Amino acid sequence: MQTKITHTKQKKESIRTKYPFRGKKNNKFAYRRNIISNTIIVVIIAITPYLFQLYEYVPEDTNEWKTAFFTLKDNNYSDVKTLVWVSMSKAIPLLLMIIWFFTCNKWWYHVLLIPMFMFGFQLFTAINNKSGILDVVEIYWLVPIMMIVIPFVYLIRIKLMDKLVHGIDLKKIDAELEEYERKELEQLNSATEVKK
Repeated sequence: MQTKITHTKQKKESIRTKYPFRGKKNNKFAYRRNIISNTIIVVIIAITPYLFQLYEYVPEDTNEWKTAFFTLKDNNYSDVKTLVWVSMSKAIPLLLMIIWFFTCNKWWYHVLLIPMFMFGFQLFTAINNKSGILDVVEIYWLVPIMMIVIPFVYLIRIKLMDKLVHGIDLKKIDAELEEYERKELEQLNSATEVKK
């Protein structure tokens, strides 16, 4: 009988952790907000092929396209349609990477910053194309970002491996070291008092 009660408690706890909004009247607003935000993300991801095809609506063989909201110039491209096509080929992957970064719950999600910055630099050079050369020097701009992100992610991995795989808890070790230092300091103080 005892094991059955424990099993039921464990089952109820797992249901609570799996569905945190279930059975709580005060979290209905949070649940609705979660549904709405997830729906918006799904819709954005679903329409990305249509967003990419926006270049089809740009007039062909024009060096400048004026609308009520903005004016686009060709910036060393053959026409404005090519500029929009190149820009969309960089902006859509950047948008998808940003969504992936903010919705990912894995420990390695910081690595997504590297391709995000790559597509960001490529988009910036595609829009501000003065030299006519694309996707060549952006890799050099990624080196400082990679020098920060990769060690940070590796540090997270080491801490997770130590805690989950090897069972080493760094907070306990730090607490033990502080206790050891405190005892050494007490012994040192007591030794100096004895000499007096």
